[in-house]
Amino acid sequence: MEIWINPACSKCRTAIGLLDAEGADYTVRRYLEDVPSADEITAVLARLGLEPWDITRTQEAAAKELGVKEWPRDEAARERWITALAEHPKLIQRPIITADDGTALVARTDEAVREALVRGRR
Repeated sequence: MEIWINPACSKCRTAIGLLDAEGADYTVRRYLEDVPSADEITAVLARLGLEPWDITRTQEAAAKELGVKEWPRDEAARERWITALAEHPKLIQRPIITADDGTALVARTDEAVREALVRGRR
């Protein structure tokens, strides 16, 4: 199991605390320092079952500068979104947990973290 975090994020710290409390075996990826490539983002999106606009933090300054709220949300624009996430990792929603069963979750709630733990134990 891997968790993508920004240590400054309270939801990330909460998720780590829950994983630790459960004795989970996981790897931390500080995605602002160890920036995921466009291919890694594409792979995580497939595991999440989401589109890039679904995991984009549209209120971030970079999102506003890029004007992402006005970008089309369709297949033709998908690569543009993925490229923006790779070039501006702060736009990636967090935390993201990749579970051992091949799925992933945006773990912004305690319930989502617990679901990742259940998936990891299957």
